[in-house]
Formats: sequence, structure tokens, C-alpha cells
Amino acid sequence: MNIPNKITICRIALSIILLIIMIFPIDKVGISFPEFQLAGKLIIDSKYLICGVIFLIASLTDFLDGHLARKYNMVTDMGKVLDAIADKILVNGVLIILAVEGFIPAIIPVIIVSRDIIVDSIKMVAGRKSGAVGASKAGKIKTACMLTGIVLLFFYDLPFSLMNIHVSKVIIIIATILSIISGIQYYTKNKKYLTDNM
Repeated sequence: MNIPNKITICRIALSIILLIIMIFPIDKVGISFPEFQLAGKLIIDSKYLICGVIFLIASLTDFLDGHLARKYNMVTDMGKVLDAIADKILVNGVLIILAVEGFIPAIIPVIIVSRDIIVDSIKMVAGRKSGAVGASKAGKIKTACMLTGIVLLFFYDLPFSLMNIHVSKVIIIIATILSIISGIQYYTKNKKYLTDNM
């Protein structure tokens, strides 16, 4: 197994740890994450700061494994599968939990997960007929915006929240809109492969 694939597996492990921390009722076993007040008005739960650090590290490995795989010609089919799995566990898992906990509207993970299912299906069909289907520019910007928005959300929009400016949800909404746009682009670009033999 090459280094990029090992990094991807580490991202999967980090993602699972992150989700466990987010959903496990740790207070039921007598353990609690400390809270503290910032600037006299912002109550911060250290659990989300810890989650933010883990999410940030996992997100950085997403760029690192892809960069190394392309630079040193170590792209493999297994790596592509692992990368897709890691991305879905990390981003979609976090979005679903954030929606359940009321941090973001439930419609956001519904749109993102639905879009991913549709795009992955298009990639599967089109890929068999035309080769690899690359990510669109809107898709790449969507990913960057989503990761940035989630990191900011975990870190309570600091330092912007101290000025009563909450940017994380706006960025996540922008990412959601871009996900719809990129999904439409995928469909339009590969429509001919989907309609063959209809």
C-alpha cells in the first residue's frame, strides 16, 4: 500500500473518531468537556474545539494524499475508492450530526447526500464509457467552501463571532448551492452517456 492510500486510511480513522466524539453521550459515563466563556458573552464547549482540530487535520490530509498521488504518479483504483469513502464519512457524517444538533438546517445534509449519490452514479456510468470523470471547478470550490464553513462552525466562528458576524452558516449555504450547480454540470456534461441505449 502506497503512502497516499495510508494517509487516506488515516483520514477514515480520524473521521470515525470525530463522529464518535460528536455523538457519544460521554456525560452519561460521568465525563464532561469543560466549557468556558470568551469575551464575557460567548460560551464555548471544548468538545467542539477538539472536534474542530480533528476535522481540520482530516481535511488537510484530503489535500495531501491527492497531491502526493498525482505528483509521484501513485494514483490507484483503490486510492480513488478509499478517498471517496473517506470524504463521505468525514463531511456527510459531520453535516448530518450538525443538523441533528440544530447547528445547521436539515435540508443541507439532505441536499449534499442526495447530490453525492446522483453524482457518484453518473461517475460510475460515464466512467465505464468514457474513462475517469474529473471534478468540476464548481465541485472543487464547493468542497473548499464546505470544509472552511465546517471548521469555522466548530470554532464558533472565531474571531468573527466576537464582532457578531457569523460566517460559517453562510459559507456552508454557499457550498450547498455550489453542490447543486456542480451536480447539474456533471449531469449536463455526461448526459449523452446516460441516455445511450434508452
